[in-house]
Amino acid sequence: MSNPPPQRIDDHIINRDDLDNHAVEVVRTLKGAGFEAYLVGGCVRDLLCQMKPKDFDVATNATPTEVRTLFRRSRLIGRRFPIAHVRSGRELFEVSTFRQAQHDDIETNEHGLIVKDTAYGTAADDAFRRDFTINALYYDVESHEIIDYVGGIEDIVNKRLRFIGDPADRLAEDPVRMLRAIRFAAKLGFRIDDDIMALVDDTAERLDAIPGARLFDEFLKLFLSGYGEAAWQLLSSTPLAHSLFPSCDPDSEIVQAAMRNTDQRIAQDQPVTPGFLIAVLLWADFDARSREANPENKAGLVYDIATDTLAVQQQHIAIPRRFSTFAREVWQLQPRLIVRQPRNIRRVLSHKRFRAAFDFLCLRGLQDEALAELGQWWETLQTLERDDQQAMIDALPSTGKRRRSRRKRSGNRPSGTTQQES
Repeated sequence: MSNPPPQRIDDHIINRDDLDNHAVEVVRTLKGAGFEAYLVGGCVRDLLCQMKPKDFDVATNATPTEVRTLFRRSRLIGRRFPIAHVRSGRELFEVSTFRQAQHDDIETNEHGLIVKDTAYGTAADDAFRRDFTINALYYDVESHEIIDYVGGIEDIVNKRLRFIGDPADRLAEDPVRMLRAIRFAAKLGFRIDDDIMALVDDTAERLDAIPGARLFDEFLKLFLSGYGEAAWQLLSSTPLAHSLFPSCDPDSEIVQAAMRNTDQRIAQDQPVTPGFLIAVLLWADFDARSREANPENKAGLVYDIATDTLAVQQQHIAIPRRFSTFAREVWQLQPRLIVRQPRNIRRVLSHKRFRAAFDFLCLRGLQDEALAELGQWWETLQTLERDDQQAMIDALPSTGKRRRSRRKRSGNRPSGTTQQES
């Protein structure tokens, strides 16, 4: 069965000045060598939605090997379907070869997930194998036309997210597409098609078959791209939130505030880290375990509780060690921020995770007035000069804890030798 002819649209809002010059040069190099090539996918979608694209991808009928031969600064990546990474200037572009939507060479695992797909095809074949209609638009840099095989332009106008093909089949091939739907809906303000949302319960269960490392990548895209609050609101209204973070209350005020704060920091070009959101999302579980164990600020036990909390989460999303360590250190500092032992204040202030732990305490203060007052104390302390800081520290009430004096041990010691020297 042949594919229908595409719409070729030259009346659109994309401005040539908004294109990446290096990406255009990659396309022109391919076309100059006799190949078909277009800008494709998210960059076309975002330009039509009047958003600045994060990446510019290229699709071509040149095979990965031919692309590699044509561009000296390139390399091939990927096992499921090889693609080329082409470097032009300081930028890196993904150049993929047109491939077929349906063929006999697709390999799947026992869960029905595609693990290998190596059949090349035409631009039309390539359009119909993509996931969403809005991601299957091709832009011709020479004719300034958008080539639309699947009604993607209409769906952008109607702000609708729709799969190409049967939603049940597309989600069976890759359940992560449901998370992508959430992400695009949050980013673009689009409505997810009812036929997709009808399958959310079954898809949430199927996420168990997805490697944890891949789900962590999706976590980063969902919550650290500048629209995490909207993404969490959509996600938390479905069973998907429980599939990813089973111990987290989807209605948590702290989580919503953390997502909002992260979005604001990204908008202001301030640094963000996944470790902070991990600490927030898993806090309820860690806190419940701590209360049950009654650790009384014993560092070793707190460390063990944090380790147990993170180990349970690792069964769902694989969190890299540097981020799990970040979350653990933020949790471990919470008692020290609350108790405020005068002799330890300077050490806490100089801790590499102090600022993150302080921000975390302020979030907790949204639900606890006493913690909010503590947060204000630490906020004031940070604004003062050292002498004024010391005055605040000296004004703290005594915690009633004193260092125990060491008992002298009997024994034969050389005359004139002190405990410190021995």
